[in-house]
Amino acid sequence: MLDAAQTTDVQAETLLEVNNIEVIYNHVILVLKGVSLTVPKGGITALLGGNGAGKTTTLKAVSNLLHSERGEVTKGSIKYRGESVHESDPAVLVEKGVIQVMEGRHCFEHLTVEENLLTGAYTRKDGSAAIQRDLELVYNYFPRLKERRRSQAGYTSGGEQQMVAMGRALMSRPETILLDEPSMGLAPQLVEEIFGIVKDLNEKEGVSFLLAEQNTNVALRFAHYGYILESGRVVMDGPAAELRENPDVKEFYLGMSDEGRKSFRDVRSYRRRKRWL
Repeated sequence: MLDAAQTTDVQAETLLEVNNIEVIYNHVILVLKGVSLTVPKGGITALLGGNGAGKTTTLKAVSNLLHSERGEVTKGSIKYRGESVHESDPAVLVEKGVIQVMEGRHCFEHLTVEENLLTGAYTRKDGSAAIQRDLELVYNYFPRLKERRRSQAGYTSGGEQQMVAMGRALMSRPETILLDEPSMGLAPQLVEEIFGIVKDLNEKEGVSFLLAEQNTNVALRFAHYGYILESGRVVMDGPAAELRENPDVKEFYLGMSDEGRKSFRDVRSYRRRKRWL
């Protein structure tokens, strides 16, 4: 976790600012309703909520990938380092150092692991020596990828494909990574490994993260700040340590209450308090 001095620095500079945005698909379907959030430099910010809450749509709004799905930001603003970016070409965000790792561990299945990683450096102009150094850095964080570097990516495991997707993002030398559902479909041990790498990249390489995740328990252990989405709205936000201890978060997302652990059926059927919505 960040110490007090680091926390002051984080609060002093905001990289990403999403202000009161609305997103509509197909000119009809309202998906996000007044979502606002900030991502500080050097922080891990978690975007939490169940399936369909609007987490992925929020990330795609930031990275300007909505148009491919007939979606658009109709209200509000998105700024990166104080500059409006929500109407920019997606390539502009990449040039600014904002990279999205898509949900579902997308990789080029017919290419080898190493060829996949090198595609992340496609737009770089700092020479092959610098790219090779960063490739070794990726292998340092993901030693399993070095072992499988000559293997066809489509024949690697789900966890290895998630590592490939993250390593490819690192090869572009990002300042901020938008990481969508990194734990999806992975065994608990691999989830811990992936999040441990996120923590190391944040602390040792200075990479900032906006992390969309359904696994609230693990996300709040590694994040510094969290936003909870329900039905396209932010219903709660705060420092991760405070959210972990919030009785509503415990009951609705962690399956705990003051009376002890609750069953999923109890949590699912329990109605949210009116002040949430």
